[in-house]
Amino acid sequence: MRVAASSRRKAMGLIAAAPLSACARPTAGSTKLRFWAMGREGEVVQALLPAFERANPGISVSVQQLPWSAAHEKLLTAFAGDDLPDVGQIGNTWLPEFVALGAVDRLDEAVSASPDIRAGDYFAGIWATNVVGGGLYGIPWYVDTRLLFYRPDLLARAGQGAAPVTWAQWLAAMRAIKAGAGPGQFAALLPLNEYEPLLALALQQSDPLITPEGRGNFRSPGFERALRFYADIFALGLAPVATDSEIANVWSEFGAGRFAFYISGPWNIGEFKRRLPASQQGAWMTAPLPGPGGPGASIAGGSSLVVFNRSRHKAAAWRLIEHLSAPEVQARFHALTGDLPPRRSAWSAPGLAGDIYARAFRDQLERVKPVPKIPEWERIATEMGLVAEEVVRRGLAIDRAAAELDRRADAILEKHRWMLARGRA
Repeated sequence: MRVAASSRRKAMGLIAAAPLSACARPTAGSTKLRFWAMGREGEVVQALLPAFERANPGISVSVQQLPWSAAHEKLLTAFAGDDLPDVGQIGNTWLPEFVALGAVDRLDEAVSASPDIRAGDYFAGIWATNVVGGGLYGIPWYVDTRLLFYRPDLLARAGQGAAPVTWAQWLAAMRAIKAGAGPGQFAALLPLNEYEPLLALALQQSDPLITPEGRGNFRSPGFERALRFYADIFALGLAPVATDSEIANVWSEFGAGRFAFYISGPWNIGEFKRRLPASQQGAWMTAPLPGPGGPGASIAGGSSLVVFNRSRHKAAAWRLIEHLSAPEVQARFHALTGDLPPRRSAWSAPGLAGDIYARAFRDQLERVKPVPKIPEWERIATEMGLVAEEVVRRGLAIDRAAAELDRRADAILEKHRWMLARGRA
């Protein structure tokens, strides 16, 4: 059904496929852009638009806020009904799907002609999430990744020094913390319903998770190494065998010292600042993820801005993306949302440069990697989490778990391989 919709759309008018640089400039009062954005970002972005409209008096912007829970389905429904907006926010892991559908414009020429957007100013791993099949289809809007939130005081009490940098140091620190912990206390929290910690460990390996031929590569030495390290944390009793719904309150439990390490994202900087009492604000810190032999990679997540293929106002849409990508606008966006900017130059803003908890994220962003750029990735990642839970809860052997993951991934990717064989994926 999606292939048929894509073919129908491509057959409609040459103007839909016109490059951004060829679009006519909007005349005064003539252009009303439709912009779809998700969640909190869809609410906050409206505060950034008056300046854009003042600088571009011929353009007005209408924002539709979509809940994250319904956004993906809404986008697909709008694509099928030829009702996508001019500009949109798309999660990085969704982008390959919308590229495959032919729903978004390629932006290489627009970036080359832009005096404002410079690829070299973006963190390389984040920029790479928007490159699909050799073409650039999105501009990073904000970035998300995972790293360690930890308790320096509990590390010191266990005789440990600075935050761990390698897996061996991290394991030693967790063992030392657990050895001195009381009943019901652990060294780390890795909620079993979150696949991201395992994914980050897997991305630290040199082996790809999906082969170029469209098959799972979970039986590779790299993934098995990551899964074994992850599983050992539970097998040694260093983390509770629990989902986040089984933890009464992550922030209060962290403050009470029930665990000393927690892998999470930038949104929790604000949560820990709000939820922990003033007396504990000096008792937590952030650090980049440890890696097998040194500082480790993490996930290149977040959202990007795209121009939808059927927009009739592509030049105006591109101007809006340029405005929202300006370093000073990104700094204000961060102040309003806590979302991290994908441009290095935006990190010189006082609100970020002076935030001691954000510094580790700035460091980590230099070492992030995209997930596999296939439309089916999120389904495979979900299966990865489910199989990993089988390993932790029921003792499924690592080699059997890896083989099962390859089997599930190969089944999900069957159509992908069929399209690859015909040069259409």
